[in-house]
Amino acid sequence: MANLQVRDLDDKLYESLRARAAHERRSISQEVIHILEKYLSLPTAYDLNPTDEFLKLAGSWEEGGTAQEIVAKIRKGRRNSPRFTRSHELFD
Repeated sequence: MANLQVRDLDDKLYESLRARAAHERRSISQEVIHILEKYLSLPTAYDLNPTDEFLKLAGSWEEGGTAQEIVAKIRKGRRNSPRFTRSHELFD
């Protein structure tokens, strides 16, 4: 059998993995194998492009005009909003 070594794993991720393994009464290695097997057994899990899937769910931008016109419209709306009554370089 092959071996897999994972380096620089985030502490929070490792702790979540450890807790999940303990809850399932598995070793951490067994839990990693279980997660990988479960994920890779899904027929479309790794074929889908996450960006394309997000755009399908969110819809596309329906506004017409050039990028500069769209940005100008957004900025005009921000300046006229009472939410931004003081100058702030992020929104100006």
